[in-house]
Amino acid sequence: MKDVTDMAGGGQYHIPVLLEETIGALNIRPDGIYLDGTAGGGGHSFAIASRLTSGRLVSLDQDPDAIKEAGARLKGLPATVVQSNFTEMDKVLRDLGIDKVDGILLDIGVSSHQLDEAARGFSFHADAPLDMRMSQSGETAADLINTLTESELSRIFYTFGEEKFSRPIARAIVKAREDSPITTTLQLADIIREAVPAAARRDGHPARRVFQALRIAVNRELECLEKALTTAFDCLNDGGILAVITFHSLEDRIVKQHFSALRQGCTCPRDFPVSVCGRTPAAEQFQKPITASPAELEQNPRSRSAKLRCIRRLHQRNP
Repeated sequence: MKDVTDMAGGGQYHIPVLLEETIGALNIRPDGIYLDGTAGGGGHSFAIASRLTSGRLVSLDQDPDAIKEAGARLKGLPATVVQSNFTEMDKVLRDLGIDKVDGILLDIGVSSHQLDEAARGFSFHADAPLDMRMSQSGETAADLINTLTESELSRIFYTFGEEKFSRPIARAIVKAREDSPITTTLQLADIIREAVPAAARRDGHPARRVFQALRIAVNRELECLEKALTTAFDCLNDGGILAVITFHSLEDRIVKQHFSALRQGCTCPRDFPVSVCGRTPAAEQFQKPITASPAELEQNPRSRSAKLRCIRRLHQRNP
């Protein structure tokens, strides 16, 4: 068989990060059942499905562009592509007559295509409608920018973007929209740039953290991630593996804490002679978190913040 890594990495819609490391961690069985909750351009999905014989892959994405791309990429392979948010993976599996799976991959965040396709409004490098919706439905970033209060905007920028100038930026946005609505990416980027001190403009583009925060808010990314982690673990067979790739500290903190809770055993006070809670670890960590290699960083600079965390399910959850 042709090298899966070469085949999976060939497309330009979205470059899959930590591909070899992820496939290795999932330990694909030819007869296993797997779920990719974030199909993107189908890179990870292709690598999984190419290793299956009698097994099956279910590949999800909420973005219709990604569904079209992944569907074409996976044609002829034992894979089913479904447009759905990964928080609904249990319902998708149920509709397909699947009870449990042997491995789940969640590649969190924005895809290369969404960043590079200016019309989607994720980037501050090109002028486009201020959109940022991964599903291409619901409230846009422009809706939030033009309707939320100054304090609400400031909270979003600080909480989701860790932006230390969140208050002056929010103030500048509210002042600017009094004259006319803010509807484009460059319009917002210019307002942000003028709202921060000159020294801050030399530390990368001053709009980067605000755009990240808006994207997270528009797509409810952290809320969806927390729900998806619980749902994904419940969908695993005993011995099944959950692999999650994150791209910034907010996501990674949620995954780390969630995995830590699953690995926790007895919660009785230390001075108890014997355990009375009956709690045992539901999962185990079988490898340390993995980041991109120097070779991958050279090939794909966007992988610099990627981190892969994995756990293996040990048994059914404690009551």
